[in-house]
Amino acid sequence: MTPIERTRASLLARLSGDADRATWLEFFDAYGPLVHGYARGRGLQPVDADDVVQEVLLSLMRAMPGFRYDPARGRFRGYLRTVAARAISARIRQNRPAAALQDVELADPALSTDDDDVWEDEWRLHHVRRAMRVVESEFGERDRLAFTRYAVNGDPPEQTARELGMSIDQVYQAKSRILRRLSTLIEARRRGED
Repeated sequence: MTPIERTRASLLARLSGDADRATWLEFFDAYGPLVHGYARGRGLQPVDADDVVQEVLLSLMRAMPGFRYDPARGRFRGYLRTVAARAISARIRQNRPAAALQDVELADPALSTDDDDVWEDEWRLHHVRRAMRVVESEFGERDRLAFTRYAVNGDPPEQTARELGMSIDQVYQAKSRILRRLSTLIEARRRGED
């Protein structure tokens, strides 16, 4: 079983114990891009978003020993969003002049629930990125290129087929198989959401 296929509940359980470096790297690999994208969606520059990811990771490292995941108390994704929103708010306050801090407290969307759409968009992208990593390991390069050029970039199927040395039918089949696999993977992850 690959790290991508492991349940998040299992990962959280391993983090709550005596987590080793490999477990934290797995967590960072799984959730770092999500937190980074969320920070960027809240308007932070890339370097500040990188800092937010590190702050979130450090915060979780302090909180996780002894942590017991209980779905009845809430989803992990909600907890992660709260930790990330606090780190983003702190970064925004740090980057603003002292005179503007009062305005930040009132207007900072990271302090409110109005940024649900940004979080949800990033959460969906998180699922797609994770599913694409599985697709990359299961499909050949030519099929993935056909999918990317035709389904993602919108290149004409005739051009895609010609440039990749495929038939048009093979381009259609690659798109269909990869979309079907992506749908299956994303749906499985959504069903198992924390």
